[in-house]
Amino acid sequence: MVGETIAGRYDLEELAGRGGMSSVYRAHDTLLERDVALKLLHDFHGADADSIERFRREARAVAQLSHPNIVTVIDRGEDDGRQFIVFEYVDGENLKELVQREGPLPVRRALELAIEVGEGLACAHRHGVVHRDVKPQNVLLNGDGTAKVTDFGIARSLDVEKGVTQTGTVLGTSNYIAPEQASGMPVDERTDVYSLGVVVYELLTGEVPFPGENFVAVAMRHVHEDPPSVLEQRPDVPLRVANLVDRALAKDPDDRFPAMSSMVDELRACLAGLATPDADRTMIVPSRVVKQSKPRRERAARGRRSWWPVALLLLGLAAVAAVAAWALLGGDPAGVVDRDGGAGAGAAAKVTAVASYDPDGDGQEHPEAVARATDRDPSTYWTTERYESFSQTKPGVGLVLDAGDTSPSALVVQSSTPGFTAEIRSGGSAEGPFDKVVSPAKAVGASTEFPIQGDPGRYLTLWITDLPGGVGRVEEVSARG
Repeated sequence: MVGETIAGRYDLEELAGRGGMSSVYRAHDTLLERDVALKLLHDFHGADADSIERFRREARAVAQLSHPNIVTVIDRGEDDGRQFIVFEYVDGENLKELVQREGPLPVRRALELAIEVGEGLACAHRHGVVHRDVKPQNVLLNGDGTAKVTDFGIARSLDVEKGVTQTGTVLGTSNYIAPEQASGMPVDERTDVYSLGVVVYELLTGEVPFPGENFVAVAMRHVHEDPPSVLEQRPDVPLRVANLVDRALAKDPDDRFPAMSSMVDELRACLAGLATPDADRTMIVPSRVVKQSKPRRERAARGRRSWWPVALLLLGLAAVAAVAAWALLGGDPAGVVDRDGGAGAGAAAKVTAVASYDPDGDGQEHPEAVARATDRDPSTYWTTERYESFSQTKPGVGLVLDAGDTSPSALVVQSSTPGFTAEIRSGGSAEGPFDKVVSPAKAVGASTEFPIQGDPGRYLTLWITDLPGGVGRVEEVSARG
């Protein structure tokens, strides 16, 4: 097939991958002069009405999904009886290749990627589409490392009457298949929650929870066996993260997160918790964890008994050290730790969101939600308006931040809508203008640091210049001293 031209405009240049139903090629669109990915249905499926309808349905399903974490559909058609779909070309490796190359990922990176995948899947769910084949091979990483979900080839509408495959048909990849899916039972968005849980497990440990030699053997392990804890493979993972994976991998869908958006919220909370020293050691997290096997319960019980004397000794030593430090510092507990993060010796820089900035619109952008961007609660957020064509409407909108008497060296932006572009500007007042760029533009991910150049002054704005997803959310902005 390499060397052929499809539909008179797509030159097939390289085979990128082959599956059971189709092959994917890197192709060149001679009309628009750009590289694309072209999926071509295998010839032996060309006479199968169900296969053709499933293939067409993939194009229809993904075409309605506009999200920075979903690969975009560009075109669909038929050429000499051969069905094809054209996608944006993502020049990068997939998530499976990343894990095979690097092994277990740092916890922060694993959570950031999982949030991006979860956001893409949550968008699909809002449009009534369940992916049903969530796996690292179906997550592409672009040049910036942003995750993009692809291959909705066996996706199913949440409206059962619109689906092609019915109860009793098992489709999917066994290493990531949910118990109800492996049993041929009805699926919903919690099926994707389970599969994403397996992906997170693999990102953190470098391996899948249920390896096996064939589809049936592995699928039955998903149905009948309790998954191993992430902590058994990687003890340094925070407890809250391990609990998240356990909940996502619950056998009963009712014991999982009720929606992908709920799982993403918890992923963001886990990510925010990484910035808090020892947070996972003191936090008690309510979680509906799957039942442990007897050996695991016994090991856990033995571990708790054996650590009690050591824990008491460490607590005693910590108390003595704290008293000594208090005495050495003149009895001023603020010299030991600045709880407010304000100015003073060793204090971290601090910013407060005080206004929105829309000089080319009505002057403001969701002012009622501004304070949420610095309230230290990752479950709340400030958001832009929704735009159909942002760059053609105005040059940008901003969130105004007051640094007070501190001088931050960097701002860290956390967002649940990664993919938009922003820069940091400074100005003389909270009303603007903000003409001085103190941190150049970059694409915002789940957590993005903007180094500040020079002395920016008191007032800063997070100036958003591109919104490919139509809307931008900012869960939290924090400062580094």
